[in-house]
Amino acid sequence: MVGEADGITPAELAAATPLASQALAGVKQLSTSGVIGFPDLPQHTTLAKEIQAYAAKLQGTYDTVCLVGIGGSALGAWALDCAARGPHPVQGEYSAAKPRLVILDNVDPEFVQLAVASMKPKKTLVVVIAKSGATAETVATFLIVRAWLIAGAGAKLAKSRIVVVSSEGRGDLKVMATAEGYQTFHLPENVGGRFSVLSAVGLVPAALIGIDILALLKGAAKMTALAWTPELSDNTPLRAALLHYLALTKKGKTIQVAFPYANRLWGTAFWFRQLWAESLGKAKNRAGETVHVGQTPIAALGTTDQHSQVQLYMEGPKDKVFSFWTVKKPADPGKIPVEKTGFEGFDYLTGQSLAKLLDVECKSTQAALTENQRPNCVFTLDRIDTEHLGMFFQLLEFETAFVGEMLNINAFDQEGVELGKKFTFGLMGRKGFTDFKKRYTDYEARRKG
Repeated sequence: MVGEADGITPAELAAATPLASQALAGVKQLSTSGVIGFPDLPQHTTLAKEIQAYAAKLQGTYDTVCLVGIGGSALGAWALDCAARGPHPVQGEYSAAKPRLVILDNVDPEFVQLAVASMKPKKTLVVVIAKSGATAETVATFLIVRAWLIAGAGAKLAKSRIVVVSSEGRGDLKVMATAEGYQTFHLPENVGGRFSVLSAVGLVPAALIGIDILALLKGAAKMTALAWTPELSDNTPLRAALLHYLALTKKGKTIQVAFPYANRLWGTAFWFRQLWAESLGKAKNRAGETVHVGQTPIAALGTTDQHSQVQLYMEGPKDKVFSFWTVKKPADPGKIPVEKTGFEGFDYLTGQSLAKLLDVECKSTQAALTENQRPNCVFTLDRIDTEHLGMFFQLLEFETAFVGEMLNINAFDQEGVELGKKFTFGLMGRKGFTDFKKRYTDYEARRKG
């Protein structure tokens, strides 16, 4: 419908089907050999029950869960909270029966201090998450929050109000947790941060704010079974992966816009942005060839961004593919009052609903993009509940992994992030990173020269 120059033709899809089969086999081999662990996370129900039991034991003793983490250690929890309990900041009053989630995922000092000032130490449960146990931003913020907690609640109570999620066998955070007796949950070494939402990384904060994490895993397990289906027509994540791969490599669509038409999925769009960018943006392929491949993800919110971005999308460079995320059955249709005002621009809307308007706006945007030769697709959730969320998260993770195989890259490393971390360690004086401090000093001299 968008034309052969920009859209994927049936012939192109058929010709690429063997590549999809190879990608499926590749991801399955990585999974069965233990190289990657995210496909198995839905089976970790024993861990989920342990987390639920811990949350039940503490229920009613706190009104705030303060999550200290960054990247994959924070975005998944925000996405779950936003989707399952409602978008921030309109969740309403919070209490011990309905605790709020405060996420400290940046080291902007004003942000951290204002967030800390908004909490009560005796009513706060702190969850610190870092797979390596040494992420500079997380450790620095945790030291501030820990000192605040001890000062306000006392050392004894503070010890029972800190939960650690980290690797089991490495990292100073794990060593401290063991020495101090903090409650600790571990994540598998073969699960990277951006694929960890269904591990303890996402399940611990989710359970502590009252989300049914077993239902979340149940939905993810259903999608995992679907993702291993060999038939392309039946395998939603594999088919989506192939279409996005072809849009990138055959049609030059180097940008993907994730376009949720539901505020509850806004956090998921930011979680997806990290998943897609870190997994697929790579300098080299598995053969060691320099490829500088990747598809840039953008988060847009419908209908909000129809009034801020769509002009560019309709008439700007034809370098984008659009993925609309819609919900078939919103919890509340938002009825518009039946009230005749005498104004034509008002009266045609009376008696209808915001849900209908949102749906019509989404369909209209899709149609307009299509008429302008802009390829787009739609993911529709029947409703937003924990089971459907588990399915959707797992769909997007499998889709990402499949595209990585099609591009012949390692979708599970992040070398581009590590260099910046090493410069940070060097400039902050961490032992063993003096060479990176010198490299940065040399860079500054070149920049100023």
